[in-house]
Amino acid sequence: MDSLFKIKEKGSTVGREIIGGITTFLAMSYILAVNPGMLGDVVGLNFGGVFTATAVSAAIATLVMAFFANMPVALASGMGLNAFFTYTVCGQMGCTPWFALTAVLFEGVIFIVLSFFGVREAIIKSIPSSMKKAVAVGIGLFIALIGLNNAGIVTNQNGTIIGFNAFDMKNVSAIVAIIGLIITVVLYILKVPGAVLIGIAATTLVGIPFGVTVIPENFKPVSVPEAPFLFKFEFAGILSVKFFVVFFTFLFTDMFDTIGTLMGVAEQAKLVDEEGNIPNVKNALLADAVGTVAGACLGTSTVTSYVESSAGVAAGAKTGLASVVTAGMFLLALLFTPLFALVPSCATAPALIFVGFLMMQAVTSIDFGDLTEGIPAFITILVMPFSYSISKGIAFGMIAYVIAKVAGKKAREVPLITWILAAVFVFAIAIKAI
Repeated sequence: MDSLFKIKEKGSTVGREIIGGITTFLAMSYILAVNPGMLGDVVGLNFGGVFTATAVSAAIATLVMAFFANMPVALASGMGLNAFFTYTVCGQMGCTPWFALTAVLFEGVIFIVLSFFGVREAIIKSIPSSMKKAVAVGIGLFIALIGLNNAGIVTNQNGTIIGFNAFDMKNVSAIVAIIGLIITVVLYILKVPGAVLIGIAATTLVGIPFGVTVIPENFKPVSVPEAPFLFKFEFAGILSVKFFVVFFTFLFTDMFDTIGTLMGVAEQAKLVDEEGNIPNVKNALLADAVGTVAGACLGTSTVTSYVESSAGVAAGAKTGLASVVTAGMFLLALLFTPLFALVPSCATAPALIFVGFLMMQAVTSIDFGDLTEGIPAFITILVMPFSYSISKGIAFGMIAYVIAKVAGKKAREVPLITWILAAVFVFAIAIKAI
């Protein structure tokens, strides 16, 4: 096992990898409830079938990440992408789910081709070092905001742009999450192994007397999984402008969400080389491509890398063994769905908030004294949480980078691919693809 995943070489242990893999799963397991609910309630697909498709496609993609890239990054149907699939493509545009799945399948196939030819790898290498660090920091704030929102601490219902409900005694979810955050922080400071995972478990237990962790009557932890859908290819309209817009939006958003997540998690886990490049990134990018194709064939939306993987890294994960564990948990979830459903979102919120702190540490190595580096980094960090999008943060940051370098008379420092990326980003923003 050590020779396969190079556990000792990366400064980890089997125990840490197992804890990290479980932590990542718990932090992202909400997708098993959210995705089938969205595609079932709005699109009309069967809840059980989408649940199975979500779990199986996540396991397939995460195993590819484990064995081909040896990275502690998990994948599943992406939030945001599934909302676009459901509410925009099938809702506002009136397309059938099979039309949308056809676009997802095409996206996955294109990704496989781009990954094999190293196009996506070249894009990552073209992103300047300061911007890679900014992406990590931006993702940290983004994931912390997700945690705060899941806990009900941050809301937009106070008459302000962002309301803070940490001290509302009626907001029991927030109270439980704050207690969980205190537990997690104390355990981490005391260097207790598996502090983040213990924090999730402890917060789940704390939630029982508060009523946020609900144990149903006649609770049975074992369930029988339903069969997923078989893919139906829809030829009608495949050459239309509508199909191109849908396809390009899936392609573009997924590409830069995945790139941003990989850069952020790799930076946090210290898996990058001296130039900030990620080893085996070509194979890592192949994982979401394979997962997207598998997901489309089974009947679920685009599969992408999850920023919640950083929770597993915070728990000690550094290798693909953690991803194997996460994939195994997704498969186990098919049999023990009710058991995993007991963990409320406010129990995983402390882990996400705390991981935000860990990822913020990369900000100290950004040279804000150089305005041509500092301003684009700031814009990247700013846009990610406030736009609720990793891809938007990268897009506006890269455009700002080119503008700043030109204004600072340092245009020669901008690589050709970076110029091309900035132009593509402008086009994508113009057609509202991101």
